[in-house]
Amino acid sequence: MLGNYIALMKLRVVELLLVTTVPALFLASNGLPDLKITIATLIGGTFAAGAANTLNMILESDSDKLMARTASRPVATGVISKVNATLFAMLLVTLSFLTFFIFTTILATLLTAFAILFYVLGYTVLLKKNTSQNIVWGGIAGCMPVLIGQTAVTNSLTLTSYLFFLVVFFWTPPHFWALAVKYRDQYKAADFPMLPAVAPMSNVVKQMWFHSTLMVITSIAVLISADISIWFIIATSALLLGWKLELIRLTKSNSDTDATRLFNWSITFLSIYSLLIVFGVLLK
Repeated sequence: MLGNYIALMKLRVVELLLVTTVPALFLASNGLPDLKITIATLIGGTFAAGAANTLNMILESDSDKLMARTASRPVATGVISKVNATLFAMLLVTLSFLTFFIFTTILATLLTAFAILFYVLGYTVLLKKNTSQNIVWGGIAGCMPVLIGQTAVTNSLTLTSYLFFLVVFFWTPPHFWALAVKYRDQYKAADFPMLPAVAPMSNVVKQMWFHSTLMVITSIAVLISADISIWFIIATSALLLGWKLELIRLTKSNSDTDATRLFNWSITFLSIYSLLIVFGVLLK
């Protein structure tokens, strides 16, 4: 039974959120962050994201039944009732707020509350079924760990933190659309207007190029703003080149296989880029 409750949190998705939280903590500290704040931020962030994901599954339980990739989720199958799932989500929210409030800052706590509300109400309720640009604006919730990590240390925001926010903001749509290509028929069945489900592939790829180009610009801008060594900028440029080569491959083929390759590469990019920031800050 415990495994079913953990499944509600979608921890594999949470991992990506934590990947961007860590470099944000290093940037905010301009070096090695305080261990207590780091642990509290990562734990509080896990609780917050888990709560948001649980509430998402409650609200979308009927739609989840229509998609093979989500039909086995605990609320969709009835293994966990909506009432029990709601109580679990409220417990996670409470633990998250307490963790941030006690061990970090008020602003980090408030931004965490905003992230949960925006994901649940803004994305899940208002955007997801009503616009093909749902993930563009709904992705704001997934960018919040960057700002939360910054404010957990300083209780304020900086130009670098805003630029890092934009990196994740522009990274999110091509990352998600690359995955949605594979499941576009399922999204159609569930009446979710994800871009690959409602637009020709040429349009999807064109929008991927737009967002990823802005991602390139902001990725370099973060390193410049943080005064990180030119060697890390060169390494990031090589990483970005790998992204572009995968996007070129997809542009030529429009195939599901190459969309999946781009999706996997997008995760690799964000993970290595975050690591480069960490080392870049430590070796300044």
